[in-house]
Amino acid sequence: MNTNPLVSVLMTVYNREKYIAEAIQSVVDSTYKNWELIIVDDRSKDDSVSIARSFERNDERIKVYINEKNLGDYPNRNQAASYANGKYLKYVDADDMIYPYGLEQLVFYMEQFPEAGFGLCSIKQDKLNIYPYQLSPEEAYFKHYFELPIFERAPLSSIINREKFLESGCFSGKQHLGDFELWHILSKQFNVVLMPPGIVWHREHEDQQMNDNRTDPYVPFKYLLNSLEHLNAHDSPLKDDEKQQAIALVKKKIKRSILSALKHHSLKKSLQMYNALKKA
Repeated sequence: MNTNPLVSVLMTVYNREKYIAEAIQSVVDSTYKNWELIIVDDRSKDDSVSIARSFERNDERIKVYINEKNLGDYPNRNQAASYANGKYLKYVDADDMIYPYGLEQLVFYMEQFPEAGFGLCSIKQDKLNIYPYQLSPEEAYFKHYFELPIFERAPLSSIINREKFLESGCFSGKQHLGDFELWHILSKQFNVVLMPPGIVWHREHEDQQMNDNRTDPYVPFKYLLNSLEHLNAHDSPLKDDEKQQAIALVKKKIKRSILSALKHHSLKKSLQMYNALKKA
């Protein structure tokens, strides 16, 4: 066990001048000191870069990069990871924060399970198990589809072994569901460590892409289609009977989603979802 591995904190930025100083300061205030903070700006049009540069001048562990062109959310996350040197990757978005003891906790938990590929926190209390604990691929899929939706976690709620992240192929770049998809992919190959809440702080505001989940029913519908894709894949870790049960549950949710879109939105929206299902 390495009690003090380097952690690469990755902060992707696009027009976050309102929040980025607090996000950076939360990393600087960490009780765990062996980190590098890699800030990658995706061609912001505000003062995000100048604020980041002011921190870079005062701490040699902070490095600021500016993309030659706008890449978008998940490609920029991959770009940030390409600069990393640490054993672990820890995403902290420019509008979020990590508690002072957060990095220390995440490293402590991960180092107890050296074979794990990644860890997820911000999960509600488990009534039967004390965090942290490790799940095999089959156990992780079973947990998500039958007990607790553990894969519905943003990158902020993860810590990832860098080598295994690269081995998995990184984020695919699919809009909205890149993290949901990555947890499925990683969990087919590696164990996952579940960790307690209270490690990171997620800010909610009007400029977030995640607001689409609440306003456009097609966005959460894409998660259901992605679930079917992974459940039907030849490398799905579930047993055949478990797989069929999970598929049946997802299909029920799909039907309800299409009917809900018809009732609460429009015929056009429900047809969009139905056609996407047929195509999938």
